[in-house]
Formats: sequence, C-alpha cells, structure tokens
Amino acid sequence: MGYSAARGGIDAIEAAEKLVRHKRLNADCEWVSPEQIVGRFRLAVDRVMGEAGIWDEQLTAVAIRQAEGDLIEAVHLLRSYKSTLPRFAYSQATDADELQIIRRIVPAFRNPPGPQMLGRTSDYTGRLLELTTEQAGQEESMLLASLALTQELDTSESPASIEETQPRRLLETLREMDLLVDRRRSDDPEPFDITRTPARPPASRSARLSSMARAETGALVNQWYRNILGPDGYVHEVTLGEVRHGYLPLRINHPLTGNAISIGNIRATEVEAIEDLNGIDEQRDRFDIGYGLCLGHNEKKAIAMANLDIACHRDNGRSQLEQSLLLTTDGLDSSGFLEHLKLPHYVTFRSMVERKLAVRDSKNRERAT
Repeated sequence: MGYSAARGGIDAIEAAEKLVRHKRLNADCEWVSPEQIVGRFRLAVDRVMGEAGIWDEQLTAVAIRQAEGDLIEAVHLLRSYKSTLPRFAYSQATDADELQIIRRIVPAFRNPPGPQMLGRTSDYTGRLLELTTEQAGQEESMLLASLALTQELDTSESPASIEETQPRRLLETLREMDLLVDRRRSDDPEPFDITRTPARPPASRSARLSSMARAETGALVNQWYRNILGPDGYVHEVTLGEVRHGYLPLRINHPLTGNAISIGNIRATEVEAIEDLNGIDEQRDRFDIGYGLCLGHNEKKAIAMANLDIACHRDNGRSQLEQSLLLTTDGLDSSGFLEHLKLPHYVTFRSMVERKLAVRDSKNRERAT
C-alpha cells in the first residue's frame, strides 16, 4: 500500500511534467527560435541576463522559451546552469568611461558637455498599441530602405559607428562649479563577490550595487518608489544627471602571457542621479551623486539603482532600507519562497489544527469549571 501510494505520487509528478513539455513543444503555431526571441524581445532578454548575472543572448533565449515567457523562471534556469560552469578566469576592472555610447541623455542640462544621443527610445512619443502585421512591418522596412535610412538605423547600435572621443560627464562640470560633494576614495577595495557570499547588512557599497544589479527589476523599482522620501520625511528631488547605454570591453589576462586581452563586448546601462542635499547635517550648498550600472538595456533598473544608492548613503542605517534591498529584491529568492507554498504542508498544517483544537478544549474546560 505505502509503495503504491508513493509510486502513484511519482507517476503524477512525471505526468505533470510531461504535460508542461507537451504543451510547450506541440503548440498550434511555429516553433520559436532563439534568434527570433533575441531579435524580437530584446529588452526581455537583456532583463533576464542582468537578473541571472550571465551574458549570453542565445542561452537566455532558450531559457525564456523553456520557461514559456516566465522571466523569473528563466532567471532560475540560467543561474542553475551557471552554477555548473567552471570559473576559469576573472575579468579585469573596466573604466566606465570606456563605454562606447549608443544612447546618452542628460535630463539635468539643456546643453550638456557632449551631445544628447537619443538612440532607440519611445520616451517622447505616445504609448499606442500597434496592431502591425508581418506584412505591414516588411512594407515599413522597405519604405525606410527607399528613404536611405535603413543603413543609418542599423548602424546606430554598432560599436564601430561610435566616435572614439567620449562625451564629458556632467558630474565633472558640477565638480568644477564646486557643487558636488567629493566622496571619491583613494584606495581601491576588492569588490564584494555576491556569487560566493550573500550580502548582509551592514554591507559595502560594492555589495549593495552588485545586489541591485542582479535584483528583480520590478522589485527594485518598487523599493525606489517606496523610498523617495528624504531623511527629513519630505519628498526629495530626483534629478537624473546622465543615462547611458553602450558597449563595455571585457578583458581577461592571457593564461600564458599574463597580458590583458579583449574577449568581446557587453552592453550595459549606466545612470548617475543627482541628489539635492537638504538634511540638517548635510552640505546643503552642494549635490551628491548616486550610481547605477547593470547588464543590457534596462534603464528602469539602472535609474532605481542610482537613486537607491544615494538613498542608502543618506539613510546611513537609520532605517531598514539597506536590509530590504539586500534581502527582498532578489527575484529568485522571493519567487522561490512563494512557489514553495504550493508544495505539501500536511504535517505543518496538521500541527496548527491540533493547537487550535487544544486551545478550544482548554477554553471549554475553563468554562465548565
């Protein structure tokens, strides 16, 4: 009896898994290739790569397809896969000024140092649902080609099309105007490796930034939105200095020569947020800067990061902000806890029922006496 019951449970689990695979592999439509997912769902691929902490567009597309579009599940699949890979090299630290920019906006200054480069964005147009068919899309592409715009658009996100000179950062202008608190460090501490050790408060700045870079985007945006009050309780001024998106070189040391070699480029989004200091004990005649950088094109995350970075610094441990950032924004952790609620909890709930019945019996006996 016990064996057959156990066997029946295993059979049910295997059958449920087969149903998942059958529906995924035998849908009433054409099979979706990784190339289609990368090409058509670029932002979703970038978001999953950032939250998984791995840069591989094709592998990420396979994970999204297997997860049937559940991005957190795709992150789970990629992190599980990544944990099986050997760590054969460490990348060198890359100066963010090496970013080969394909998009750069400076909301704080009308005429910033260097050009405004809108790049690919719908920020300045209405969000209207386009019921565009494949044929209509092809016709639009042909129209762009006839207007000689296709080549310009296709090369707008290529590192080769970017000028070697990089635009000067707005924060350098603020420093020259003596309007910026100088928090630069003379030492160079080793970055905190959140893949080896979980970050716990009080944490270093690199631990906080690394945790936020790998956090679930929606959770991080929610944390930012809940914490836009300054230390004095008033809504503080949120101003973006710069938003950048581009290519960063990835370098490692050659295993034989020891010399630095470039093994490719990764796309990243970088944000610097300007904070209006207005606390009683703060330098109220200056600004401060928060920083955010994440994999791929994910401006929502980078903006939330930059603002939460400076918010944590200003908070200085007075509230639970840092604890909340480190312990509740990882999508894999939070969704894993939620998903486990669907697993059997018979013993736990039975003990709760027995406690309730015991309390009721005790009250009944008290009333009887």
